[in-house]
Amino acid sequence: MYKIVNKKSLNPTVSMMDIEAPFVAKKAEPGQFIILRVNKDGERIPLTVAGYDRAAGTVRIIYQIVGATTRLLDEKKAGEYLEDFVGPLGKPSELEGLHKVCIVGGGVGCAIALPVAQKLHELGCEVHAIIGFRNKDLVILEDEFKACTKKLTVMTDDGSYGEKGVVTAPLKTAIESGENYDEVITIGPLIMMKFVVATTKPYNIKTVVSMNPIMIDGTGMCGGCRLTVNGETRFACVDGPEFDGFQVDFDEAMERGSMYRDFERHAYEKTCNLFKGAQ
Repeated sequence: MYKIVNKKSLNPTVSMMDIEAPFVAKKAEPGQFIILRVNKDGERIPLTVAGYDRAAGTVRIIYQIVGATTRLLDEKKAGEYLEDFVGPLGKPSELEGLHKVCIVGGGVGCAIALPVAQKLHELGCEVHAIIGFRNKDLVILEDEFKACTKKLTVMTDDGSYGEKGVVTAPLKTAIESGENYDEVITIGPLIMMKFVVATTKPYNIKTVVSMNPIMIDGTGMCGGCRLTVNGETRFACVDGPEFDGFQVDFDEAMERGSMYRDFERHAYEKTCNLFKGAQ
């Protein structure tokens, strides 16, 4: 059992937890993920490591309440326990030797991007970040990004905060104005990452994407997280979750990601009704 040490709501649909998991905290690195179960009969879900405190033995997770399991998870309070918390899994981000990087995050993907930005800052890299949200109410982690970046641009779809527009607009402006990035790292919705790659490819700027498909065991055995990368099958859980964005088949990934949408929605609504009935 793994104790929830701290819990905080970041916006109406996104929450943060610090989990007491000293063995995971000891080895966790940016870019890796964990698989948890809320209770013994629950499903396994992957969540990327959003931070860690080795001294305190805690690992931070940030999640969006989009399905039945994340709804169950969000019902938990500080001081309560999770059944399983396994990791770290996947390969850490490859950040050594980078001098200037632009990180592009979208929505809850910013929670995954933040520890990467923080690690790069610690390594002495000049970090620029562009983070995008649908509106002002959904903005998260702005202060944390400010603390580890030289330049931060906040975008909202409706213009209610920061600049109005999509994240690729300031990225293209920066590139065309002469910003020589060693690498662009993008984390967020598949469609956003696809267009970030489309923006950087004409300039041949290496672009790393973080893939988060459906997973079950996290060991590559189930095949649920398979992707096509450079024309070959890869598994996000053991070969990733980060890949060269120029080589990822985003259209296939988006099609696979939508396969269980109706099922997930039904499970979410069923869980919501259970909680309503218990009130």
